[in-house]
Amino acid sequence: MEYVYAAMLLHKAGKQVTEDAVKKVLESAGVKPDDARVKALVAALEGVDIEEAIKEAATTPAIASPVAQAPAAQAREEKKAAKEEKKINHNKIPAEEIDSVIRNLEGKMDLAVQNGAPLIGLNDS
Repeated sequence: MEYVYAAMLLHKAGKQVTEDAVKKVLESAGVKPDDARVKALVAALEGVDIEEAIKEAATTPAIASPVAQAPAAQAREEKKAAKEEKKINHNKIPAEEIDSVIRNLEGKMDLAVQNGAPLIGLNDS
């Protein structure tokens, strides 16, 4: 970002945005310039009306990037999943209750067998 700031500072001061000028601004700010980045910046600004670009940027409404929207969407999904899990948990029967029902059924089966009831479906061969 400091490369763009250097170019904007030069423009505001009425200076030409050249590779040497950008390097000097960066060096005076204590930044070691990367020649490739300086060259790319100057090439990208070639033929650009910086004043017009600034006005256009100031009047263009900011649009949230997909990256910025992702955390909000993720939070909604997590909230929805938590709500679903909560619903599911309300419908679950606790393990202790299931064990109690099974013991109760086993007890009734034992009692039925003791009273002579046949166990239908178990080894009916």
